[in-house]
Amino acid sequence: MRISVSNVELTTAPVDAVIVSVLEGATSLEGPAASVDRASGGMISQLLASGDFKGKLNEVIAFYPQGLAMRKVVVVGLGCAEKLTVEGLRQVAANSVKAAAKGKIATIASALHGAGLAGIIAEDAAAAWAEGALLGLYTYEAMKSKREDKPLAELMLVAPEASQAPELEQGLKRGLALAEATNLVRDLVNAPANHMTPTHMAETALKIASDTGMSCEILERTDMESLGMGALLGVAKGSTEAPKLIVLSYQGNPGGETMAFVGKGLTFDSGGISIKPADGMHLMKDDMAGGAAVLGAMMAIGQLKPKVNILGIVPATENMPAGNALKPGDVITAMTGKTIEIISTDAEGRLILADAVAYAVKLGAKKIIDIATLTGACGIALAHVYSAMITNCDALAAEFKTAADRSGERYWPMPNHDEYREMFKSPVADIKNSGGRMGGVMTGGLFIGEFVGTTPWIHLDIAPTAYTESEKHYQPKGATGVATRTLVSLALLWAN
Repeated sequence: MRISVSNVELTTAPVDAVIVSVLEGATSLEGPAASVDRASGGMISQLLASGDFKGKLNEVIAFYPQGLAMRKVVVVGLGCAEKLTVEGLRQVAANSVKAAAKGKIATIASALHGAGLAGIIAEDAAAAWAEGALLGLYTYEAMKSKREDKPLAELMLVAPEASQAPELEQGLKRGLALAEATNLVRDLVNAPANHMTPTHMAETALKIASDTGMSCEILERTDMESLGMGALLGVAKGSTEAPKLIVLSYQGNPGGETMAFVGKGLTFDSGGISIKPADGMHLMKDDMAGGAAVLGAMMAIGQLKPKVNILGIVPATENMPAGNALKPGDVITAMTGKTIEIISTDAEGRLILADAVAYAVKLGAKKIIDIATLTGACGIALAHVYSAMITNCDALAAEFKTAADRSGERYWPMPNHDEYREMFKSPVADIKNSGGRMGGVMTGGLFIGEFVGTTPWIHLDIAPTAYTESEKHYQPKGATGVATRTLVSLALLWAN
């Protein structure tokens, strides 16, 4: 679907459907809603007078007017003006566009709802509408032999004033980049593991580099051996799929500091010798969601071209049982020289990230964000509402919170205390890869922190938020693409 900025008059726009909005508690109509109401013989006013429509946030109703150019009018509620947020606009865009697109609707025009309310500038409103619309319409059909016909081809966002068009175009560019990147991540995570292999992840990274002009290096098994990456190689031992260490490099600020996004790329996690229960194992294709988020974020960064230097690093492998696989009780040596006792081969994400974040430090990263579907304990603690965050730097955490708030994503800070580190000390090696059932979010995250040294660092555990079984607003069932938009927002924040 194409999204464009237009200055057409909604009542005469050559489209199949139009979207107008109403504030909660409104007793009269203004702007585009008033124009469409007059042209439709007062149908929106009748809805308000009847009490059938109250304008509550995300309340949607559609009707089919007589005598107008368009076939369908969708009315969406914005809620209370003073409580409206950019995240609310994303939701409104998704819900109203989905309602408008039902049936054989090919073109939609929408007023730029929300601009000017509660301090929301037109650029941010345009970005939110692009994000909400594209994210809300997403479906995964790559494996279907017959795909659903989708006639919707264009969404026009109508500028409140012609002079605002450049500002709206800028917002639209940002929103499209964020949404397209997130939908790429959803595609990667939704793909079955026999299609989404470490090699395919590497090929995706190479295409991103080619399309955006950034550099990409793929480290092979022999390269990892030369670097002493015993943790990553240990996890990869049981799989016939060759491991890959993907390194994308975007240099938008030559001479400036380099930051790194490091994402777990477990393309399938059987648990290894410590094998997982069969129930739900098919969903372990999503264990590369952190790595996918890094690839998607790098794609958007390459398109938006902020003045910042970012490394996107993804250790990609499978975790499989085999005669030569890693075993409980084994001791391996990570790239830093630290020795690790294996308690559970199903605590593998922290192992591959240990070598990956150490490599980010070696490449000169001054700030590191790692992203991983790391622990089931995170879901027990936070359900599907929040991702977890652990940091060694309050200033970096404050920057990250600003970026997360802009993206509408939720991250809950978890404690960082030495008592948790005591839990993964080993009697036979420097540390062990599992601290037991208690405090799993902290012990798993802080294990990774052992390999960043003094570099400012944040660990994100997206295990409960990377995949959903229910549809809501702009999130369909399946992969969510979580963290992608926050990482891009953080890069834009650093650039400014």
